[in-house]
Amino acid sequence: MGRTAQDLLRAGKAELAPAAAANPLVPLIAAGTARLGALRALALEQRHIIASDRSSFHHLAVRCTERRESAAAAFFTSLEEGEEAALEQLAALIAACGLDEADVTGYEPTAGCQAYPSYVARLALTGRPAEAALALTANFAAWGGYCATIAQGLRTHYGFDDKACGFSDFFAQPAPGLDAQATAAVQAGLDAGPGSTFDITVARRHGRLLQSYESMFWDSLARLA
Repeated sequence: MGRTAQDLLRAGKAELAPAAAANPLVPLIAAGTARLGALRALALEQRHIIASDRSSFHHLAVRCTERRESAAAAFFTSLEEGEEAALEQLAALIAACGLDEADVTGYEPTAGCQAYPSYVARLALTGRPAEAALALTANFAAWGGYCATIAQGLRTHYGFDDKACGFSDFFAQPAPGLDAQATAAVQAGLDAGPGSTFDITVARRHGRLLQSYESMFWDSLARLA
């Protein structure tokens, strides 16, 4: 009997779980030693990342709908809606960092921070949806843990209130039903048969690259910390 989507997602999360010391910035935020400039860059870079990812997930949802891949379409639609909600939460974090509209519009994003959404955009254009669903879901697990730690650090050491921490809180909590949607999307790819809509080797490659690009994001921000 072959491996199920649940098996593959569980294995993907384990394979891509970063080492405890892999993130150079989040421990500094947790300890209250990261500079405000790093927090500002985090917020401003995320503004560009979320806008890009929202468009990418929308494109994937449309592709899936056109291909009648309903399970994957539902998953990517939920991701798109999540990015929209996160963008609304981000405004309070930007304000709490002391940034105004001129700071936001005048900010130039860095290549190291924007490599991740650039690869997500590539997946949106050329990736097979079930493979992208597996890779993204495996990567999200680490991101959620980082956000939970950031939220606690912002409250404890930087005096940020619940509204300002809303962005981090949003990603720290698992989205209701999202894992089930990811499982359904991957399972539909598996059920379609080898060589059609899913290749585990390619999915793992996508996941590995996404994890590497996320590491570039944190490394780039850490230079400001």
